[in-house]
Amino acid sequence: MVMSNSPGACSLPCSPEEEKEIVKELIRVSEANLKEGDVFCLISSRWWREWKEYVGFDENVEHSNFAKKQKDVLHAPVRPGEIDNSELILNEMNKEGDFLDLRGNLQEGEDYDLVPLEVWKKLVEWYNGGPEIPRKILSEGYYSKNFSIEVYPLCLCLVDARDNSERTIRISRKASVGDLYKVVCAMLELDETKVLIWDYFKRNKSSMLTKMDQSLEEATLHMDQEILLEVQVDGLWPSDFGMDSTGNELALVPIEPSRSSMSIAGGPTLSNGHSSRFGSYLSPGNSFSSSQRDSEDVDDILSNGTKVDGRGLTGLHNLGNTCFMNSAIQCLVHTPPLVEYFLQDYSEEINKKNPLGMQGELAIAFGDLLRTLWSSGRTSVAPRAFKGKLARFAPQFSGYNQHDSQELLAFLLDGLHEDLNRVKNKPYIEAKDANGRPDEEFADECWEYHKARNDSLIVDICQGQYKSTLVCPVCRKVSVTFDPFMYLSLPLPSAITRKMSVTVFSGDGIALPMPYTVTVSRNGCFRDLIQALSIACCLKSYEALLVVEVHEHKIYRFMENMFEPLSGIKDEDYLVAYRLPSNYNKLRRIEILHRSVESFSRKLLGTPLITCLGEGADSGADIHAAVRTVLTPLLRAKELPSHRAKIINENGCGPSLDAIALTDNHTLPNGKDLSAHSMEIETTANGSPSLQLVMTDERGISGITVNDDITFVAPVSSIKLFLNWSQREHEIYDASYLENLPGVHHSGNKKTRQEPVSLFSCLDAFLKEEPLGPEDMWYCPACKEHRQATKKLDLWRLPEILVVHLKRFSYNRFMKNKLETFVNFPVHNLDLTKYVKKPGSAESHLYELYAISNHYGGLGGGHYSAYAKLIDEDRWYHFDDSHVSPVGEDSIRTSAAYVLFYQRVK
Repeated sequence: MVMSNSPGACSLPCSPEEEKEIVKELIRVSEANLKEGDVFCLISSRWWREWKEYVGFDENVEHSNFAKKQKDVLHAPVRPGEIDNSELILNEMNKEGDFLDLRGNLQEGEDYDLVPLEVWKKLVEWYNGGPEIPRKILSEGYYSKNFSIEVYPLCLCLVDARDNSERTIRISRKASVGDLYKVVCAMLELDETKVLIWDYFKRNKSSMLTKMDQSLEEATLHMDQEILLEVQVDGLWPSDFGMDSTGNELALVPIEPSRSSMSIAGGPTLSNGHSSRFGSYLSPGNSFSSSQRDSEDVDDILSNGTKVDGRGLTGLHNLGNTCFMNSAIQCLVHTPPLVEYFLQDYSEEINKKNPLGMQGELAIAFGDLLRTLWSSGRTSVAPRAFKGKLARFAPQFSGYNQHDSQELLAFLLDGLHEDLNRVKNKPYIEAKDANGRPDEEFADECWEYHKARNDSLIVDICQGQYKSTLVCPVCRKVSVTFDPFMYLSLPLPSAITRKMSVTVFSGDGIALPMPYTVTVSRNGCFRDLIQALSIACCLKSYEALLVVEVHEHKIYRFMENMFEPLSGIKDEDYLVAYRLPSNYNKLRRIEILHRSVESFSRKLLGTPLITCLGEGADSGADIHAAVRTVLTPLLRAKELPSHRAKIINENGCGPSLDAIALTDNHTLPNGKDLSAHSMEIETTANGSPSLQLVMTDERGISGITVNDDITFVAPVSSIKLFLNWSQREHEIYDASYLENLPGVHHSGNKKTRQEPVSLFSCLDAFLKEEPLGPEDMWYCPACKEHRQATKKLDLWRLPEILVVHLKRFSYNRFMKNKLETFVNFPVHNLDLTKYVKKPGSAESHLYELYAISNHYGGLGGGHYSAYAKLIDEDRWYHFDDSHVSPVGEDSIRTSAAYVLFYQRVK
């Protein structure tokens, strides 16, 4: 058969390796030629994982360890069955247009994955199944284009004015109004020239959809909203009969002219320029009128039919997973300086020329929304215009997926700053070093340089400054910088502790393997584990621990990066530590794998051992002696030296009295003598060298048999050996000590406890000195090399509005997690005086809480709400989308608190 070189060519059935290479090539070609309109397909994550396991698919470096671990398993993975996407859809028969009805809140990587259409076709060719769930790539963004895949299309409720019947339409939010007309007319077999479609949000006719080239997103149509269909009959529209489209008589209501002639960003200019209370801007006698009072976006009546007059107590409609946006907005529109600013005339400060801004459109949209929320007589507002602006300028928040309220807050604060930046032409300023100058002088210079380029209301009230100190671990070079910050992202120090079990082996054959269980911080690193383990096993000053992860009787990886997070270790992993000389990195290391020769397959068994050769040891005899030494604790009773049975643990550390162990007290012979004694036993019993040692490479391929007379001339840093176990070795050594090691978390470990932490402990964790991550290496100007420096942060100056983000979400190579830890934060009198390092600061460092963005539930979606305080009333309210209700101050501190907003007490 002649094979084609094109991607996907394969004589069926393909081998797992062939399938893997074909799919990899198809993915590579797709990614290299990505463009708008390309089709990707949803595929069940469960099935996709089974297939990747079957073929040994290694998507990227992050997951390569997992894939490698799977390939090491001796039993070949099972070929998956048919592709089954049924778990992703509600009803395969319920199909509107090109879209199947998906289940709600599906998460990429957990419920589904996305593969290029060509990959989907190839998988179906091999495995059959379905159904096919295609989705197109969209190009989004105003300045720079980003690609995204619209998993959940726009869902609209079409109300037919002729009989008030309802139909569901699913269509891309990037489709045009003209496309919507085509879909509706094709569905109902209507003439497009005799059809009108209205924006019918909340069943109120607000605007006719007539701009055929406008996208549905630009037309501010949102998920699950209504649209109204009117059909011309005998040349007449429903309004021609004096009826509205729902059959009701039309009332002629005069339109009240606007009471304000100001611009969209305008506002009444007050004679005194400022006011300490918001009520003065909103009193009945004030001429203020919001520039956007679209009736479509407002609910004026409570469910009981009563009017409301609570200014600042207006809810926000959920437009389809927009609770994250509503929570963030409520916190910002209840920030006193922002309210005062946007209720006045800020038009002169809008910067429409800033290339980093949004031509002032974000600031205008935010100001309009704030004014609407602070006007009287409203219970809830649909922030559709604001959502449209957000989708235009921040495509990462477009669509109807759940997002992070803190990420949105960061974008809004930065975007408002750039739109309101008073600096029209930013000067170029070259960064300078401190060069030994006092911190106060250098910090003020850095702040002045920052303000020369960034000067806005947001900088005035929301930005502070911290001191960052980097220290080179090699030459001890110190680098100090002073940088601005908009908010503080505080880690949650682990009140969640974790018990971890590690089995310690003696590298010099003086003790039996012993498991130790230590308690460490769940958010700790390997250094914390090593320190706890060293104390538990009474490590000597001349010893060091080498920790490895063991998988399938082989060393899977060496854990020598002291700053690698412990979160990467799963409870079912197996960790082993070897007690070696403290200078083991300078010695030749021997890694011993155990292999059974009783069967043809020569399966691996037990736990690998590690020991070191002394300086000058380079012969096969030296290797045999070292191996026999490390095996000494495993000698069975009949092979023991006469004195071993008398030895017990005398130093209070290590194995308990009922476990026989060799210790390193002076009553024992040294390693050389002990190894010689063992050799005497072996040669007496067998008349020849007893151990069958075979060198192997990293691939596990056997090589040279190690005899006494072999010599290693090349400077080999490590030697990997197979130790062949026959019946004879089992009679001499007790291999049970190498088997059945406890996992990191075993049944004997109690479940971890989760205790409250204080906001101050979070701040301490944020400000503590710690090493940079491997991906954040610092270039040391003295060494002229990248170094893993240590970093220390200190607060230098604090803003009037202090935004504190509690980092509840954590991610690692195995899982995503949300910390539900209760953080005990002050509502009154948050005193940060001791944390501010700027000497002689006259500003107050005392703060009062006024708003909270809350997140409930897990990473799979959850729900956001907000608590905010009306300063004039000195009363707290709960803003849960369109629902607003009073709440007691004693109820606002919960484990759902995600972003805290504080204002300085003057």
